[in-house]
Amino acid sequence: MKNQLFINGQWTDAVSGEAFGVVDPSNREVFHQVARGGQQDIDAAVRAARDAFDTGPWPRMSGVERAEVLRRMGDKITRRVDELARLEVRDNGKPLPEAVWDIEDTAGCFHFYADLAERLDNSAEQEIALGMPEFASKAVKEPIGVAGAIIPWNFPMLMGAWKVAPALAAGCTMVLKPSELTPLTALEYGSIAEAAGLPAGVLNIVTGFGPEAGQPLTEHPDVDKLAFTGSIPTGSRIMATAAKDIKTISLELGGKSPMVVFADTPIEEAVEWIMFGIFWNQGEVCSATSRVLIEEEIYEPLMARLKEEAKKIKIGHGLEDGVLLGPLVSPSQHEKVLAAIERGKAEGARVVTGGGVPNGLEHGCYVQPTILADAPLDSWVWNEEIFGPVVCIRPFKTEEEGIALANASRFGLGAAVMSTDTERANRVARAFRAGIVWVNCSQPTFTEAPWGGYKQSGIGRELGEWGLNNYLETKQITTYDGSKPWGWYLKG
Repeated sequence: MKNQLFINGQWTDAVSGEAFGVVDPSNREVFHQVARGGQQDIDAAVRAARDAFDTGPWPRMSGVERAEVLRRMGDKITRRVDELARLEVRDNGKPLPEAVWDIEDTAGCFHFYADLAERLDNSAEQEIALGMPEFASKAVKEPIGVAGAIIPWNFPMLMGAWKVAPALAAGCTMVLKPSELTPLTALEYGSIAEAAGLPAGVLNIVTGFGPEAGQPLTEHPDVDKLAFTGSIPTGSRIMATAAKDIKTISLELGGKSPMVVFADTPIEEAVEWIMFGIFWNQGEVCSATSRVLIEEEIYEPLMARLKEEAKKIKIGHGLEDGVLLGPLVSPSQHEKVLAAIERGKAEGARVVTGGGVPNGLEHGCYVQPTILADAPLDSWVWNEEIFGPVVCIRPFKTEEEGIALANASRFGLGAAVMSTDTERANRVARAFRAGIVWVNCSQPTFTEAPWGGYKQSGIGRELGEWGLNNYLETKQITTYDGSKPWGWYLKG
């Protein structure tokens, strides 16, 4: 496990010499120390990224050449899937099968953007037809420059890939600041970059806390682009800071995503996807479908099956066989989720199942899978993101009511609809005010498809070609052939 910062191709201690502890959420114990980066470390990292962009080879290499390095990075991650997944479990708490899935997706992300880097060689320039034959014009895509990326703790290595891979494919350089709660797999990108032959300074990694490392990164005048995934309050501050220098930003923020289940949906399918939509990754998912609306005709039987199946979910250490729900990421998150459940109860929500700490697991950051019913529409628990294994469920009567209730939110990241009526499902999907919509499922995510939200859930899109475009600028180059004098001022 790494414990230093990765700056300009070198492993180094923080300038302050300070470090901070990494906590295992399964037992609340500190099991590792990493460097506590600050403003001077961010300055050094940005300076390295700036030099690598302005004078280094990376932005000047062809897409094919960059693709070779990206593929090597993906290959090296693939060869270390089990090792990295186990490290992710210890750092984050999630069950091992989910961590393996994350790391496999991480490798796939680098391979996908290697392909796009290659294609960029043929698509970076576009000829533009003009109405004056003596002029020729083209649009040219170029790397935006130095990118600052701040990633969350719920998918530590995968969220890094969502930003690092497209930025490198575009020819940018980067300073990556992982969450202080889960820094370990993000630091492994340094070793992976070294082994893959990434030039020094192209990728720099600074661990530390938001005010000490994150804020200096967002404020740094030599950063051209900011990419952030996290909470709305932090995203709002980053947006305000970026406005001072008119930095380009992309933000993937919170959600309170709805799922609308119509009465023609097979109950067993509804149970599976409702549970996957909220209990996968302990509910620590920005797009989790944490507001479920069930058509009245099947409300009671579906609720009974949900309660029955939620009680069966095996809770425990992420490395234990059969575990489907691990601990929450930290003691503070554990307290927040338990407090949210208590607030919901005080507001009138009824606990159908769960609602507390599992017996025998009081030593860790564990919370039972929790189903809340009858939460008032104006309650905090119905409207605000909890970021834990807690789902709020209400009945609805008509399609129009279901859509209206689903859209009645300041968030707009994800939404889901379940129905065997394909026409209705597609009609409802179109009516949702959300950036990601699932039909007859919830949460499957594909590197090829755009990811991002409406309303307060963010700005811009990650993944797919949209993720690459996040790190590209478009330049117009227009040429006059001089075939005849312009003659505006000088009359021949």
